[in-house]
Amino acid sequence: MNLAQRILKSLFPPPKQRLAWVDALPLAVFLFLYIGLCVYLELTHIVLFARPAAFGLMVFTVWIWWMHVAGYAGLGYARSLVALELRLILAGLFVVLLAEPRSVRTSDNLSVIYAVDVSDSISEGSTTKAFEFLAKTAQKKPQNDQVGLVIFGKNAAVEFKADKRVPLEDNTVPIFSLIDKEATNIAQGLALSAAMLPEDNQGRIVLISDGMQTEGDLSKIIGDLKSRGISVDVLPIQFSINDEVWLERLELPQFVKLGESYEAGIVLSSLSAGEGKLIIEENGEKIAEETVKFQSGKNRYTFPVQLRTAGYYEYSARIEVPRGKDSIDKNNRVVNSLFLEGEGKVLLVTDPAGDDRDWKPIAQALKETKHAVEVRNAYDFPRDSSSLLPYDCIAFVNAPADAFDQIQLNAMRDAVFNFGCGFLMVGGANSFGPGGYHRTVVEEALPVTMDISQKKVLPKGALVIILHTCEFAEGNTWAKRITKQAVKVLGAQDEVGVICFEGGQEKWVFELTPAAEYDKMAVKIQAAEPGDMPSFTGTMKKGLEGLKKSDAATKHMIIISDGDPAPPPPAMIQEYIDNKISVSTVAIYPHGGNEIGLMRRVSEATGGRYYFPADANELPSIFIKESKTLKRSMIQNKTITPDVVGEPGVLKGIEGLPPLSGYVITTAKGRPAETILQVPPDQTEEDGDIDPILAITRYGLGKTAAFTSDLSPNWGGEWISWDKYSVFVHQLFTEISRVQKTGKLRMWTYTSGNDGVVVVEDFSENDSFLEVEARITGPHDRSERLPLKQVAPRRYQATVPLWGKGRYHIVASAAGEERKDERAFGGIIIPYSPEYLRFRSNPLILRDIEKGTGGIELDADSTSDDIFNTNRQPKRSSKPIFEWFLVLLACLVPLDVAIRRVQLDWGMIKTWLGFGMKTAASTATMGALLERKQAVGNQIESRRGDTPLPTETLRKLAKPQAKGGGSTSRPGGGPNVPPPAQKPKAEDPSTTTERLLQLKRKRQQDSP
Repeated sequence: MNLAQRILKSLFPPPKQRLAWVDALPLAVFLFLYIGLCVYLELTHIVLFARPAAFGLMVFTVWIWWMHVAGYAGLGYARSLVALELRLILAGLFVVLLAEPRSVRTSDNLSVIYAVDVSDSISEGSTTKAFEFLAKTAQKKPQNDQVGLVIFGKNAAVEFKADKRVPLEDNTVPIFSLIDKEATNIAQGLALSAAMLPEDNQGRIVLISDGMQTEGDLSKIIGDLKSRGISVDVLPIQFSINDEVWLERLELPQFVKLGESYEAGIVLSSLSAGEGKLIIEENGEKIAEETVKFQSGKNRYTFPVQLRTAGYYEYSARIEVPRGKDSIDKNNRVVNSLFLEGEGKVLLVTDPAGDDRDWKPIAQALKETKHAVEVRNAYDFPRDSSSLLPYDCIAFVNAPADAFDQIQLNAMRDAVFNFGCGFLMVGGANSFGPGGYHRTVVEEALPVTMDISQKKVLPKGALVIILHTCEFAEGNTWAKRITKQAVKVLGAQDEVGVICFEGGQEKWVFELTPAAEYDKMAVKIQAAEPGDMPSFTGTMKKGLEGLKKSDAATKHMIIISDGDPAPPPPAMIQEYIDNKISVSTVAIYPHGGNEIGLMRRVSEATGGRYYFPADANELPSIFIKESKTLKRSMIQNKTITPDVVGEPGVLKGIEGLPPLSGYVITTAKGRPAETILQVPPDQTEEDGDIDPILAITRYGLGKTAAFTSDLSPNWGGEWISWDKYSVFVHQLFTEISRVQKTGKLRMWTYTSGNDGVVVVEDFSENDSFLEVEARITGPHDRSERLPLKQVAPRRYQATVPLWGKGRYHIVASAAGEERKDERAFGGIIIPYSPEYLRFRSNPLILRDIEKGTGGIELDADSTSDDIFNTNRQPKRSSKPIFEWFLVLLACLVPLDVAIRRVQLDWGMIKTWLGFGMKTAASTATMGALLERKQAVGNQIESRRGDTPLPTETLRKLAKPQAKGGGSTSRPGGGPNVPPPAQKPKAEDPSTTTERLLQLKRKRQQDSP
């Protein structure tokens, strides 16, 4: 027998008895019922099997059946049959699980999402009509159908989800979402609409737009919608502009020199002839104004430019035309800039509400050491990094973060990283952590962090923020954003918790948690849905309980609300006062004077502050200012004399530093940051990290420094009177300032359609090939690296797709050791979106969407039936029901084991249930069994003798006795007594083997 045969025989052993066709009936019946049931479920759309090929594994049920009929189950017939069927059912369930069953639901309901274009190319009247059309058709929809609304421009937002009820006010739809209207992205609007359609219902989108797609890729989304069976009905918005004037570009000279005159050009386009007033501005000041006549098409005008001093110049041109002769005014202005290198300056940025003594000693010291100094308060800080090119160094002198907006801080960061400008932060009560710079782009650039080491034991603060739904556009979105910004300002050890009214009850979004867990908290803040709470009592009580449990030294609460909730009881306000918990309130769009008075009284009573901002844009600075309340513990008002630990470059020629009377606690970053001055170790807490006083690092192309004390009379009074004060200030600013080098690379840029073109020319004496690369940064904090290709001798060029309206800053540099420090700076300004250069609707795009998805074209007279009763088909959806079968399988497996392995004594069970024999009878039976055992033992002993047992005796032993044992019963119902054992015969001298053979032959003879 070869190996294959042995394997086959082990898998399919031969049966112990001959098989008949009847033996296959259990398998045949099971397979018939199993296959029939599965086919029935599939054809009737009750259950869908995602992987029907798995049913091929049912062939293994034949092996299960064979092992049963071959006699290897070892069970009685009935029990064996039950075990077989149960084992086949288990196998069938395993196969069903592998086939991935899904429950099928058929729905005749329809979900319709209206996607409405609200971009600037749509007039206000057309938008109003679009929402009136939505209200008219949605009000008459079938009762069980659903309606949702998505609005879009450059981005898209869900105004309300698909629901049976439509939130209408005065037969129109109130809009709260904030949309960037300076572009049209139909693809994003359709994608969001499709994502909002419920899977269980048939889905349809009604697109209301002019078809003026300026961003996005429609081809992909159309294919996705078609594959999902989502049709798009279109309602075109028709418009055509006949009178339009726009400025295309402002042309400035490529390379300029100080004191020379140049000519700049303005390109104006118009759809019809006319006249208007052309106004030219330089750095925000009007330098020319002229009435010009223009023809239909392109017109070009020139004006003289003369640069009197070095620096950054931004020119703008604006055209004003008579009313009715121009439809879009956002394309009437163009901007361009140029930069003329000169002597670098130092810019000191101060607190608008601060003390002049904070910065005047620094400015005086810089002027004494021949630095050109300019002083600006934070409100006047430039919002464009190109405007900072004239400055070699920027210093924030005790200016708080809430005095800047994010655009200004980004401009500073970009000027340092991209243009190599130096940056210094000078300490004070409004700088570093106490100034609100924690987790900002400024902290990213500095050589120190505001996260305090765990070894530095500081009095921690606890902050609770209460959020009430804000009834203005994107109110809750604003609330979440400013809450996250407030948390960012806190130190890692400070605690923060957020409470809101959600789901009809007051609840913690998260309880007081260390601010170091910001990433986890941000997710929970984003998921919160603040509701309209009826009273301040519940939320303020929760906040009070949480703050009382905290061991923080400073405890504060911020409430943002419209003032609607009922006021807290006076006893609760007194409890806040007793526990020294201050409450600041921010009133957002309150409904009346009473609400304002209520929130003001709460803040005044507890020692907090009251805010009533006129614009939601003021909210971030308010929350940052409030969060700073907990940061005062980072200020150390103690006298120290700094130790010198770093390289002596800044301190060259300086010895014997005077003491400082205070500083702000920070933590020095690792390499490449370098600490120059620090607090003496003997004045540092045991096991605590040593606090830096002066640290320097490189950030991108520039250097940054942090001086955590101040250079004013507050903490540095003895430094001001120190004879080396001016030398120290001069050397510190010189160390981090940008080094002015005369390079040989020159850059000029221009736009071509939606692309920007960057050209770099090499004016070096040596005519050699260069590898030139540019880094371009633009709107939305996006940046790209751009390799330039040589297009002519000494000229390198690249084209880059621009990604929207805004300012693009470009830095080009040459590779190689000899010229690695040479750089050329330039930029591109896109003054307005292509949205404002489209003067008629585009029905062709809408027609492509309609045909590509199988929709229909609607008009203003279309009714609800045209939308809700056209091409209506039942929608089948499915969901996995894997767990159902898994539970059934888990229940049957123990039953299968029980049938095969557990032996039940039915007589004993009947006895337990009261249907069996009495105890006395049971005792008699046990006695009979013992006597029978003794008799059998005697007979076995007789077999061990030499004389074999007679055949008749063997038959009697083999034959089972009936109840009572066939013996005579004793009077009185006693146990049956077996007959006496036979007397063994004389010994037979034959061997044991011979006796066994003889016994076998006699059995065969006696067999019938």
